[in-house]
Amino acid sequence: MRFRTQRVAYWYFAVALSLFGLQLVMGLLMAAKYLGPDPLIDLLPFDVAKAMHTNLLIVWVLAGFMGGTYYVVAEESRTELYSERLAYIQLVAWTLMGATAIVGYMLGWTAGIKMLEQPYPLKLVIVAVMLLFFFNIFMTIRQAGRWTLTEGVLIAGLVLAALLYLPALLPYDNYTVETFYRWWTIHLWVEGVWEMIQGSMLAFLLVRLSGADREVVEKWLYVIVGLVFMAGILGTAHHYYWTGVPGYWLPIGGFFSALEPVALVGMAIYAYAAIRRSGAAHPNTLAVHWTIGSAVFTLFGAGLLGLAHTWPAINKWTHGTLITAMHGHAAFYGAYVMIVLAMISYTRPYLTSNRPERGQSLGYWAFWLQVAGMFGMTLSFATAGIGQVYLERVMGLGYLDTQLKIQIHFVMLVATGSLFAVGVILYIVDFFRFAPLRVAAPHDEGAAPRHAPGTV
Repeated sequence: MRFRTQRVAYWYFAVALSLFGLQLVMGLLMAAKYLGPDPLIDLLPFDVAKAMHTNLLIVWVLAGFMGGTYYVVAEESRTELYSERLAYIQLVAWTLMGATAIVGYMLGWTAGIKMLEQPYPLKLVIVAVMLLFFFNIFMTIRQAGRWTLTEGVLIAGLVLAALLYLPALLPYDNYTVETFYRWWTIHLWVEGVWEMIQGSMLAFLLVRLSGADREVVEKWLYVIVGLVFMAGILGTAHHYYWTGVPGYWLPIGGFFSALEPVALVGMAIYAYAAIRRSGAAHPNTLAVHWTIGSAVFTLFGAGLLGLAHTWPAINKWTHGTLITAMHGHAAFYGAYVMIVLAMISYTRPYLTSNRPERGQSLGYWAFWLQVAGMFGMTLSFATAGIGQVYLERVMGLGYLDTQLKIQIHFVMLVATGSLFAVGVILYIVDFFRFAPLRVAAPHDEGAAPRHAPGTV
């Protein structure tokens, strides 16, 4: 840590991991509800648990993005943050918003919009928090008079994510119209601008962990940004089922959505090549694992599995089934969860006291158990989804009858999900077992940061 105010990132990461643990509880609870009698059905029915699960994911990943951004911007612009106090105020407001939303869902206070269930007053809090965040970042770069392409793409991704939240603020009288515009937020987040955030964080980590040439890495960012605006925007149309749009949008959406993995393939190949050339010489080998893991698992989940069912001839059968859950879990984990955990793994030796930079066995167990567990969960969703598509969509069997016949796959899901949960718990324990750094960090230009030689 070169600058004292970078320490604010620790508390964003602490909140993110705490909410990650709660999201995991909701996920396991939902999987268990498929297996038989549900004693919590009156207190916590499936739809409420699902809203909590998906919204916790969005809140904690964005908290991780914001914490990582504060660390990266200070490092790249070589300056203290404009206002550390403002960053803490923002974190408190964000956490209270998330907690209020979760309690509200349990009490029936919801907007009723899938994945955007936050009631309108809380959506206004989200807007206010993002405005505070952008003001702090803008003033930090302005006072430094210096910025890099890496942080520029990172900030652009976050700004566009905030702008794309605006359709969620508008009232709609027609549910079909509301569904149409909902994808402008959800799709263009997870298959658009969030990929810019992932790409910029990956670039930041590759430069510091492998000594990769900054100019070459940043050229990949241009490719990612270009594909986001070309493939990501038009690829939104692969969601346009039952929304009343002309039929020609489905093949357009399928084609351009199929182009999205191109950047992911290049990113994974380059990340692997850069680390291999460096011989994984950086002492923080655990951060190297998470960084390469993010690139590779993104290629698998977002690229391969997304491509497998994005074509209209296939998607018309699989849309809204457990095949979608297969793709969604693997893609989100690889692209966003793993990149946040990579940022945390890289920065925590600088943000905590007496933590060795080289990874320890607990961290490696957390990594491999999570990867194995998520791979098993993906296979469980895939096998259940294939059975569901055939029985329900092809043979015409009823939904509940179908669920009974594929129930064994949910036993597999609970088993592999429990394995994943152990990995997450180990990661959280590994994070919190070292206290946050309380000593002021050097921030003069002569202070040598602890990263690979030659990377600035």
